[in-house]
Amino acid sequence: MSAEPRLAGAHYTVAVIGGGQAGLSISHGLRERGVGHVVVEANRVGHEWRERRWDSFCLVTPNWQCRLPGHPYAGSDPNGFMVRDEIVRYLEEYVTAFRPPLVEGVAVTRLRRSATGVFEVTTTAGEFTADQVVVATGPYHRPRIPRIAERLPAAVAQFHSSGYRNPGQLPDGAVLVVGTGQSGCQIAEDLHLAGRQVHLAVGSAPRVARFYRGQDCVAWLDAMGHYTKSIDGFDDADAVRLRVNHYVTGRDGGRDIDLRAFARDGMRLYGRLTEVGAERLEFADDLKVNLDHADAVAEGIKDAIDAYIEANGIEAPEEARYVPVWEPDGEPGELDLAAAGVTSVVWATGFTRDHRWIEIPVFDGRGYPMHWRGVSSVPGLYFLGLPWQHSWGSGRFEAVGRDAEFLANHIDASRRLADVCGTLTGAPSALASALPIG
Repeated sequence: MSAEPRLAGAHYTVAVIGGGQAGLSISHGLRERGVGHVVVEANRVGHEWRERRWDSFCLVTPNWQCRLPGHPYAGSDPNGFMVRDEIVRYLEEYVTAFRPPLVEGVAVTRLRRSATGVFEVTTTAGEFTADQVVVATGPYHRPRIPRIAERLPAAVAQFHSSGYRNPGQLPDGAVLVVGTGQSGCQIAEDLHLAGRQVHLAVGSAPRVARFYRGQDCVAWLDAMGHYTKSIDGFDDADAVRLRVNHYVTGRDGGRDIDLRAFARDGMRLYGRLTEVGAERLEFADDLKVNLDHADAVAEGIKDAIDAYIEANGIEAPEEARYVPVWEPDGEPGELDLAAAGVTSVVWATGFTRDHRWIEIPVFDGRGYPMHWRGVSSVPGLYFLGLPWQHSWGSGRFEAVGRDAEFLANHIDASRRLADVCGTLTGAPSALASALPIG
């Protein structure tokens, strides 16, 4: 980049807050449309991938699904899975490719809207204003650790998944991993492969097979239109947005994550963690239910793939269905930490949103932004990179670009309408913000 954009005292047509894949994607779209803007990133580009992922982390979707606007994956392994450092490099190369008006290392601490409709953005480098604002900070702001963690003995080291790096980081001894979303399952595998004794509290997250009938399940689902299905097509849109992702891994070329196989090979499985005492932990009697549910979801996806293959006359090799390799023989309801030699706990319990810095009435009773496809209920204020903002791929490399294109069109139309209406120095009108731009 040439000179870094000025912030203190400046005014921009659009301010983009967040310089991850969402913020960079909308910047690309705005630049193509000649819309003046600035992108403000609290850390460095790639920070979330660089600082909040463990050493062996890799994508769970194939590289060919990395489709940032003007920057599709161009490497030699489209069916592979980029590891952490490759993901960071992919984003850094994107910045080099189109040189967005990016300011790094500056945090936005407050966002308000003046009586005249102009947005006032307070940052650690001073205050500036903008006609329109895109909040592209994603949904994963603060690590979520349940208050029950406070009851663990002081001698037990505790880590959130965002702070886990590798098995050597943890003290010697057995490890309890709490949570079986994508992070929990992959971290449990990482520790298991390193020879650590792992105790895993299993939740209700579903799983999916890595490969089926000749190709990656992601490729089948992509061909079936699964990733472009709109959130508007679901009767329970709010529930869909809260669903946990299916666990699978791209490690070593990609494979299933089968918790039953882990148990067969020595990992200890439990139901959900329900109570922490001075010496013992208690678990719900739902391990079998959770394992059966995860398997049923995986097999249901295979059913859908079978139906698609048959309906379209596709030649694909037959494949035997999954047979469980382990069953719980009476579910352990307790874990004695000292007797089991547990010296550390990894909380793979997700994140919470933190939009307290946005002092604009745009949130519902749960603190979720009220929007349609990222266009909020407040004229001129947009959100980008939210899970299921419009489709499964929203916020991800696969489809964040489509969401960004939609918003870039909307913002450009609002700007043009403001020009026509002679409101160049104010925020766009409610009419402009409601334009049904596709």
